[in-house]
Amino acid sequence: MGCFVAPAAFGILTTAFRKKIPKEYHIEWLNTLLLGGVAVLVVDHLASGELILSFPFLTAMKSAEDTAIMLQEIAITGTGMVLACVLVWSMMLAVSRLQAKSKQTA
Repeated sequence: MGCFVAPAAFGILTTAFRKKIPKEYHIEWLNTLLLGGVAVLVVDHLASGELILSFPFLTAMKSAEDTAIMLQEIAITGTGMVLACVLVWSMMLAVSRLQAKSKQTA
């Protein structure tokens, strides 16, 4: 329903503060993971009818019961997606650093 909201918010935050983050952290990699996933999910939600192009945009916001379920999905699934992206990004950083280190010793 709205699981893409949490990664979108985190992606907007990291994009807004990207100039304050040292280049060695490759924040653009994290932004690509987050916002790319959001783009795919928006298309999926549009195709399934969970996202509409008129107010209230998310169909789950039409009733109080559905809104409660949607907020729970944002909190649980959306946060899990953010954590998964951060985990993949951190592994990408580790591999990148190992490769740079091996080039220095060679």
